[in-house]
Amino acid sequence: MKLTSKSEYTLLALIFMARKPKGAYVKIEEICQAYDIPKKYLEQLLTILRSNGLVKTRRGAEGGYALVKDPKEITAAEIVRIMDGPIAPTDSVSRYFYQATPLEKEDTALELFRDIRDYAAKVMESKTLYDLAFAGAQGGGKYSHIDLVCK
Repeated sequence: MKLTSKSEYTLLALIFMARKPKGAYVKIEEICQAYDIPKKYLEQLLTILRSNGLVKTRRGAEGGYALVKDPKEITAAEIVRIMDGPIAPTDSVSRYFYQATPLEKEDTALELFRDIRDYAAKVMESKTLYDLAFAGAQGGGKYSHIDLVCK
């Protein structure tokens, strides 16, 4: 598994939004400025998130983007699967995006890649957007300087 810029920028945008008060709408320009993300690209990513029910939009002076679900209910795995597809290192061991591959001819190779898939999925499914947004906030960790409004 290798994250693309789609997943990386999406994670950053969602972390930014999770740090805002519940229900707060965030202007796309704020996110772009905070993480140096091209606006057109972020608009495309947020459209994908909206169509998958993770964010909502509102027009006008008080508009922007807001999370639909509680950050504690959104896992890193869910975000990566939406943006990049399978977490599995090869399609033949993917639970959600299975496709046959040449590795199926060797059970020992499949077993190795299943183990890798299981480990990566376990870690990513155990970390929520809330965890990513507030992990350093408790003890003044390296991320606590970024606009921590709520918990």
